[in-house]
Amino acid sequence: MRRLSFLILLALGLTVMGCRDYLVKSDRIVVAECYGNKLYAEDLAGVVPSDANRMDSLSRVNAFVDSWIRRQLLIHQAEKNLTPEQLDFSKQLQEYRNSLIIYAYETQLIEQDLDTVVEEDEILEYYEGNKQNFQLRSTMVKVAYVILQNDTKHKKEFQHLMANPDTLMLPQLYAMADHAAVASFLDVDQWVRLDDLLSQIPLEIYNTESFLRKNRFVSFEKDNLLYMVRFEDYLMEENVSPLELERDNIKNIILLKRKKDLLSKMNEDLYDKAQAEQAFEIY
Repeated sequence: MRRLSFLILLALGLTVMGCRDYLVKSDRIVVAECYGNKLYAEDLAGVVPSDANRMDSLSRVNAFVDSWIRRQLLIHQAEKNLTPEQLDFSKQLQEYRNSLIIYAYETQLIEQDLDTVVEEDEILEYYEGNKQNFQLRSTMVKVAYVILQNDTKHKKEFQHLMANPDTLMLPQLYAMADHAAVASFLDVDQWVRLDDLLSQIPLEIYNTESFLRKNRFVSFEKDNLLYMVRFEDYLMEENVSPLELERDNIKNIILLKRKKDLLSKMNEDLYDKAQAEQAFEIY
């Protein structure tokens, strides 16, 4: 009961006063002890949200303390059963520390010296020289569509704007779709996976290439909805992926190569300098 009351007061202290104020006043209060290891009040910082009630605070504190005790018991049992050699992690810790130091230095070097500006002609040159690496894994389309209520009074207007064989009247479509369409997609400059389109538009397509070649505009009704779809362009699966789809990917590839080159040069310069200064010897 004494422990329960203490935990309630502790939980409420963390909740009402806030963790930081509470820790100043706590003066290293021991919450739990297991095989000589102690859990202090400050270790509970952040365990209890500021808006938690009495019961929630107690529950969270109890759960944290119980988890800590179970972990200490497991560590104690492991230390009893492992050999001194198995418990010696000095080499791994040193390797881990070295890795962290190198990573921190390389990160700083990249932030300071890496040129992150990738010109369009660099992207185009890489794309043209590596088209074999940019194959589509699914059919892509440039498309516009509107979904309307079947009884809409704007049916003819939408059909005129969508089905015009010479042009797609986007400004008028945007204006009308805002107030008359159930849903719409009118960004015909963006490539879209055909599978993603079919998740929105219930078209029945049996031969994809034949369908896309023969149908530029499709209109049909289903479940009291009217669908109008205008295909502007398409690329079949296994074709070369268009540059606009690969631009960001290529930019990342170029930047990654620059990072590798920068780090490689840093390592070579460092080695050459140390060699010239006779900073190391090989026996």
